[in-house]
Amino acid sequence: MFFDRKHWSDEALVRTYRALVLPRMIEEKMLILLRQGKISKWFSGIGQEAIAVGASLALEPDEWIMPLHRNLGVFTTREMPLSKLFHQWEGQPDGYSRGRERSFHFGSREHHICGMISHLGPQMAVADGTALAHRLQGAPKVSLAFCGDGGTSEGDFHEALNVAAVWDLPVIFIIENNGYGLSTPVREQYRCAQLADRAKGYGMEGVTIDGNNVLTVLDTIQGVREYCIREQKPYLVECMTFRMRGHEEASGTKYVPPELFAEWTSKDPVANYEQFLLSAGVLDASGVDRIRGEIKEYIERELAAAASGDDSLAPAAAELADVYAPAVAVEAVVPTTIVGAPVAAIPAGVSLTPDAAPAAAAPDRGVDSPPAEGRSKRFIDAISEGLRQSMEGHPNLVLMGQDIAEYGGAFKITEGFVQTFGRDRVRNTPLCESAILGAALGLSLEGFKSMVEMQFADFVSVGFNQIVNNLAKIHYRWGQPADVVVRLPTGGGVGAGPFHSQSTEAWFTHVPGLKVVYPSTPYDAKGLLIAAFNDPNPVLFFEHKALYRSVSGELPAEAYALEIGRARAVVTGSEISIITYGAGVHWALEYMQGRPDVSVDLLDLRTLLPLDVDAIRASVARTGKVLVLHEATLTGGVGAEVSAWIAEHCFDLLDAPVIRCASLDTPVPFRVELERQFLAKARLAEAVERLLAY
Repeated sequence: MFFDRKHWSDEALVRTYRALVLPRMIEEKMLILLRQGKISKWFSGIGQEAIAVGASLALEPDEWIMPLHRNLGVFTTREMPLSKLFHQWEGQPDGYSRGRERSFHFGSREHHICGMISHLGPQMAVADGTALAHRLQGAPKVSLAFCGDGGTSEGDFHEALNVAAVWDLPVIFIIENNGYGLSTPVREQYRCAQLADRAKGYGMEGVTIDGNNVLTVLDTIQGVREYCIREQKPYLVECMTFRMRGHEEASGTKYVPPELFAEWTSKDPVANYEQFLLSAGVLDASGVDRIRGEIKEYIERELAAAASGDDSLAPAAAELADVYAPAVAVEAVVPTTIVGAPVAAIPAGVSLTPDAAPAAAAPDRGVDSPPAEGRSKRFIDAISEGLRQSMEGHPNLVLMGQDIAEYGGAFKITEGFVQTFGRDRVRNTPLCESAILGAALGLSLEGFKSMVEMQFADFVSVGFNQIVNNLAKIHYRWGQPADVVVRLPTGGGVGAGPFHSQSTEAWFTHVPGLKVVYPSTPYDAKGLLIAAFNDPNPVLFFEHKALYRSVSGELPAEAYALEIGRARAVVTGSEISIITYGAGVHWALEYMQGRPDVSVDLLDLRTLLPLDVDAIRASVARTGKVLVLHEATLTGGVGAEVSAWIAEHCFDLLDAPVIRCASLDTPVPFRVELERQFLAKARLAEAVERLLAY
C-alpha cells in the first residue's frame, strides 16, 4: 500500500496515527466486554477505520456528519468523551441517549454528529438539510453522510442524491463498499461496475478510492470539501474496503470465502499505516509502543470512570416528559396572541384513575371563539394567511413542497409567496417526499423551522419512515427537536378516488413524539397553524380539502395562536355528545339544524395527539351518551381511542354504550354516489337515533 505524505508534517502524520489506532483498540476492548456480557450488541468496524477517521479529520469540527454502525472513528475523532461513549454502549442513563438507544443510534449537537436510525438511508437526506442551512446562512461548510453498499439500493439514496444535485447543496456522500450487505455480496446488489459511476446520472462528480489508505481518504475528502464549497455542489465518494468481522458479532462470517480474509488482512488500514510510519522514520518501535500504551491506559481509565456512573432507572414520568421538546418563548417579528389558558394534556398511554380524573363541570371555552369583527374568510384563506404571517414572524422558516413556488401549490395556498419571500424560503421540490422530510430535520439541526407540504395527505405514505422513525423519535433519543410542520390536504367528498381522498390521521396518532392537528373552521385553522410553527416538535397539520372553499367564518387580521392539545366545545347540550373533528363538525351541525329538538353537546377535538381528555370527560358528564364521529374508516380509527378512553375513565358517567360512526371499511370509491354511501355522514342520523333510543 502506497502512502503519499504530500504536505503533511511528521506531527500531523503521528496525529493521524493516534486517531486511527484509537477506534481499533476501543473495538478490541469492546469485543472482550461483549464476550463478558457487559454489552449486548456490537457492530464492528475493524478493517474500515481509515474511512471514518480520514473523513472526520478532513472536515471542520462544526460541520455535520451523519455516521453509520461502523463509524466509531467519527465519534472518537470528534473527541467525544470515551467514558460517556461507554455509558452509551452499556445502555446507561449517563450515555448520550440515556439508555434509550444502543451503539451509534444517537447524536450530539455539541459535536455536530447526527446519529442514524436502523433504516439504512434516511440520514443522507438529513445531510441535505444541514447543507441547505449552510447555504442559506452563507456559511462555507459542507455536510457529510455515510452509506454502505447495501444502502445504495434504498430509495432514500436516490432521493437524497437527487435533491442535493437539484438544489446544488454542498454535501459529501461517502459509500463504504465493504463487499457485503450483512451476508449478501455486492454481485447480488447492483450491476454497475462501481457505485461511484452512479454520480453522473445525478449530475454530480464521483470517485472511487482505496478506503483502507487513511492518507488517500484524508486527501480526497479535503479536496472534495474544497470543491463542494467552491462550486456549491454535492460529490459522491466510493471507498473500497472490507469488514473483518460480521455485520454484527452474532451474525458471524461463515459466508465469507477464506481467501478474502487473507487478501484484506494484507490491506489492514492500521497495520499498513503503522508500517509506513516506521519505514519513513516518522516513528520507531518504541514510539509505536508508547502511543499504544497511552491509548490503552486512556481506554482503561475511561472504562473505570464509566463503571462509577449512575445506573438508576428513570421514572416513567421522566420518560414521558422527554417525548416532546418543551415549548420555548417565541420572538416573532409580528405580535402573536396566545388564545386560551394552558391545559395540561394527558400523554397518550397514561391512565387516570377515577379519583385523579378532572371534575365533570364544563370549562368555559368561549375564549377560543373568534371575535366578531365583520371579516369573513374562507378556510383556505385562513391557512394561507396563517402561513404568511408565520413566514413574517419567523425569518428562519423555510417552505418546501411540490409546485409551491410560482404555481402556488396544488390548492394555491402559497400563491404569491415566492414573490414576497424568495425562492430560498419557498422551495419547489422534486417528487422526493422522504428526502424532503429528512432535509426538514436537517434544517432543524441548524436552528431553522420548516414546513413540508404534501400535495395530498395520501402521498405521505412514501415519507412515512422519516416521520415516524426520524422526526418523531429524535428528541426522545438524544434531545434534538424536530421543528417541522407537515401540511396534509386530506379527506373525501370531492370525488377524487382512493389515492387522493384518504383520511390518514390515525396512521400517526399511535406514534409518540408527533403532534396531530385537524381544524374544522377558518379561525381554528389559522390559530392552530401559527401555533404549529411556534411549537418545536413535529406537527402534522391536516386540512380537509372539501372545507377549503366551502366553509367561511370570522377571522381576525392579526396573528394569534390557539393552544395545541385543547378541544373546543362548539355547542353545549344535555342529551347526547357528538365528539368529532374536521368535516365531522359540519356534518354534526347540519344534523342539528334538522333536529333542533335534540339537545346535542358538540365537541370539536381539533388536536388528535395529544387528546384533550379534560374536555372529553366534561362532555360525557354533560350528557351520559356519546357518539364518536369521524370521516376515516372505522377500524383502528381515532374513534377507537376516544371510545376506549371514555370506557376506561368515564364508565360511571355513561347511560349507554359509546357508539362510533365512521366511514365504511373500504378504500375511498371514486364514483360520487358510492363515495356518499362510503362516508360516515350517510349513517350519522341513524347512529344518533339509535343512541337516543338506548
